[in-house]
Amino acid sequence: MLRGLYTAASGMLAQERRVEMLTNNLANAETPGYKADAGAMRAFPELLMSRLEDEPIPTAPPRAILTQTAIGPLQTGVYMQELIPNFRQGDIKETGLSTDVALVDGQVPVDPASGQRGALLFAVENGQGDIRYTRNGHFTVSPDGYLTTQDGWYVLDGNGERIAVPNETFAVRDDGTIITGNREIARLGVAFAANPQTLVKEGNGLFRSTAGPLPQAPGNVTYTVKQRFLERSNVDVERTMTDLLAAYRTFEANQKIIQAYDRSLDKAVNEVGRLK
Repeated sequence: MLRGLYTAASGMLAQERRVEMLTNNLANAETPGYKADAGAMRAFPELLMSRLEDEPIPTAPPRAILTQTAIGPLQTGVYMQELIPNFRQGDIKETGLSTDVALVDGQVPVDPASGQRGALLFAVENGQGDIRYTRNGHFTVSPDGYLTTQDGWYVLDGNGERIAVPNETFAVRDDGTIITGNREIARLGVAFAANPQTLVKEGNGLFRSTAGPLPQAPGNVTYTVKQRFLERSNVDVERTMTDLLAAYRTFEANQKIIQAYDRSLDKAVNEVGRLK
């Protein structure tokens, strides 16, 4: 009976973490470039249940041996193994701001190892030289004349250098080249992660590569940079709300199972063993 308690409790914990993931997706539904998380549920290893029983042996004097009879497998619960970002392209909306740029995927190959399409991202750097990656193109010009994110991370060009701009009146071509007047200043660095599973979220729309610095997008990968546009999050609000309700219902079902076990244990302890 106690095994059922553990199984139901693991289901509650898994659904609790799933609710946290879904509510975080909803909270970032309006965050530019946000990539929704998807949870990977896994089952704990199964247990093979067996029954031990005495089997008489026709000997003199008679005796018995224990035999083992297989009953069947027993599930031991589930858990949330990992959160996997979904790098599907979000909708593009016009903002009219010259410092806003949207990265629009073109031809992006599928990674044979993970079975997922590669991911294109802007490369950014903080004051300590740490490099991260983002899809949020809501940039600004810092007081010292560099193109940065809203959190102060420097936007990098294709050579890994910070981009200095005189003011916000610059133009960006479709290939990411930044122009002021008739002069080309730099070209936005667009990094390519062939296997998106090597990217780990670090908050504020940033990703860290566990496979080291990402290379620039190769020739077989195409994209378009659109100025005065932003990529919206790829959160499907209606689907997320439906999944959230389903997670709540599953949590309640496991909760009721634990309550039923609790009543059965209470009856066994306080009523069945009572002396009349």
